[in-house]
Amino acid sequence: QLQLVESGGGLVQPGGSLRLSCVASGLAFDYYAIGWFRQAPGKEREGVACISGHGTYTNYANSVKGRFTISRDNDKNTLYLQMNSLKPEDSAVYYCAAGHSCTEVGNRVDLNEREYWGQGTQVTDSS
Repeated sequence: QLQLVESGGGLVQPGGSLRLSCVASGLAFDYYAIGWFRQAPGKEREGVACISGHGTYTNYANSVKGRFTISRDNDKNTLYLQMNSLKPEDSAVYYCAAGHSCTEVGNRVDLNEREYWGQGTQVTDSS
């Protein structure tokens, strides 16, 4: 079992920054690829970014490329999402998920064999 707990969400003005964290406990963290997903009210869940188990591969949704950076510290069992130049359309509940490997389907970021999910953290545009 792997348990994931997100934190770092909050209110943010357009153009602002936030760093989300996802702390894992349980089985070998570095075995899993980890992805960030988000879901806004009335919209489908969207893959935002994904990182391989040892951090050598990353991919991003087109909507966040150049603004968001995914990283991980396997010694701390922690995943990060640095979000800069935030836009109102970035408002959503952000979830981290652990799975087998990162993938892309068309222009969509996804995670193969998703096994574990966190409870989510809310990012809200304050404008």
